[in-house]
Amino acid sequence: MRIIGGAWRGLHLADVGRGDPAAHLRPTSDRVREAIFNLLINGGYGDPVTGARVLDLFAGTGALGLEALSRGAAALTLVDDGVVARGLIARNLALCRAEAVHLRLDATKLGVNKGPGFDLVFLDPPYGMALGEAAVAGARAGGWLAAEALVVWEESAAVAVPPGFDPLDQRRYGDTIVTIMRAP
Repeated sequence: MRIIGGAWRGLHLADVGRGDPAAHLRPTSDRVREAIFNLLINGGYGDPVTGARVLDLFAGTGALGLEALSRGAAALTLVDDGVVARGLIARNLALCRAEAVHLRLDATKLGVNKGPGFDLVFLDPPYGMALGEAAVAGARAGGWLAAEALVVWEESAAVAVPPGFDPLDQRRYGDTIVTIMRAP
């Protein structure tokens, strides 16, 4: 696993092997991450990465958020409460020499955000457990989403876009379906 583009292009991140099935840790492949950023940058959304405040829910290794930082995002907040994930995030932040906020929270129970909302949100919950729906609802209710934030949601099956969100794109990459939607 490596950073695909930007300032840290080619940097290898901490090895996770096949992930941690017990913790539902399943890193986004380099190929899918590259496809996501190609969609974001070339998908007619302007440049949603440069200068963005990024929120990475169910962060796992932190690779999606770190990819955004490498490509010019202004700030990154990673949310994951898994023990293995916390260790991987710490190692990957050190490898990138990056600064980010890492919150040890359940992504489905974020509570109230005390700062400004986030412009770009990555959501990669454990597949097939309906955790993404709860995380999106909680992020919206808690003020974590900026007006018209882009949400990039990875799941094993097509997701129903929550009421009020605009569906923008949905694509399959092997066993992963990526849905991009815009918050109200």
